Amino acid sequence: MTRTALDVPRAPERAARGAGAGTRVVVAVLVLLTGLTMLLGYANKARCTGPEYDAAGRSQPDYDIRVDRDVCYSDIQYLWLGRDVDKHVFPYVSGSITPDGQLVGGVVEYPVLTGLLIWAGAFFAHTDGAFLLASAVLMAPFGLLTGWMLGRLARWRALLWAVGPPLVLYAFHNWDLPVVACAVGAIYVMHGRGGDRPLADRATVAAVLLGLGFALKLYPGAFVLPLALYVLAQSRPGSLDWRGALRVPLAAAATVVLVNLPFAVIGYEGWRASFTFQQLRNVDLTTNSIWYWGFRPGSDPENLDFQDAVDLVSPLLVLLAFAVAAGVGWWRFRREGSYPWIAVSAAMLCGFMLLHKVHSPQYTLWLLPFLVLLAVPWSWIAAYLVADAVMGIGIFRWFYAFKAGEGGIYDGVAAQAVVVGVWGRAVLLVVLFVMFLRLPDPLSRGGVSATRTPAAPGAPPA
Repeated sequence: MTRTALDVPRAPERAARGAGAGTRVVVAVLVLLTGLTMLLGYANKARCTGPEYDAAGRSQPDYDIRVDRDVCYSDIQYLWLGRDVDKHVFPYVSGSITPDGQLVGGVVEYPVLTGLLIWAGAFFAHTDGAFLLASAVLMAPFGLLTGWMLGRLARWRALLWAVGPPLVLYAFHNWDLPVVACAVGAIYVMHGRGGDRPLADRATVAAVLLGLGFALKLYPGAFVLPLALYVLAQSRPGSLDWRGALRVPLAAAATVVLVNLPFAVIGYEGWRASFTFQQLRNVDLTTNSIWYWGFRPGSDPENLDFQDAVDLVSPLLVLLAFAVAAGVGWWRFRREGSYPWIAVSAAMLCGFMLLHKVHSPQYTLWLLPFLVLLAVPWSWIAAYLVADAVMGIGIFRWFYAFKAGEGGIYDGVAAQAVVVGVWGRAVLLVVLFVMFLRLPDPLSRGGVSATRTPAAPGAPPA
């Protein structure tokens, strides 16, 4: 059949289709690279498994030495013992915390959805190596999904996620890939596909994802405030949408309640024990925070007055950092006409990571998507990744030297690496806090996906 002029795609349509095809190629490459990097991450942690196992399923020989000496420690493998994970006890419903702070009866020190992930990963496992493998299989799809969403939103800049050192070091260090996927998913719902739906409707779905994130690792719950302020400011040009904004915290809170309520009703003592454990946790050399290193030797766990003071001061300072970030965001809205909710969320996360009494190594995975989505200069990103790697590797070599009796708390290269890593990372978190609050937030400003093609009016999303 002879084609007419009407059958030939117009130039804008061809451009849109080309852009869509190009984006699909970029995203496919990013997902593939994410998968390969996670394989490296698993191989790194699996070096600590086996080759033999004792009666309890613990890797032998010399597990306690190898995890630090070879820098292949994983919380996943470690917690195979000590929380009844190896006994396949369903979490929380029959557990408690002992007077000396030990969790028993299946309770783990994480919110309930992470507890379910832990239980599911251990269901068919009988050794810590099998538990690590099953947990990696469960979490890998969340890492791939995160790579896909970041690729859709930021294209090649998402290589920072796909091939960055943190994914090798921390992908299977703890159970963090699902919570990162929830946080990025909330941003994707707001600024990816579906951008033609009412803003308040998208924000409600995003709030549900943030609520699920809270039920995994708490921190995404902080992003509910900037998301609500974004809806308040952006839904109705020239006026404030209080009703739409109120839907955000209500949706997040309802999600958290619905997820937690069955555990709280069936086994309140076990459910509450996971929160009590975190409240009772002392600042010590395992917490990697400025509170321990900045107040030596007064920060020793035996100094109860100091520990009580940190329990009060740390959360107050975190909340103050949240308030400052949200307030600066509102000031920017008044000046620029757009509330930078992603940038404010990133700054809030920096405040938490800096001021919380615990700073676990894998928290870098929480921060990485914001380094992808916001135009942080590559020099600052490289500096942070270097400081993080120095800390993430040095801390375990330091533990090994400490166990081997090769020096005191400040002696040796590993000890110095820890100090450099702690303070280098702390300074960079302050820099990033300020930088996030000053950088343009193109997704929040535009309200549409970065994968769309403005030059092709009426074209379908890429």
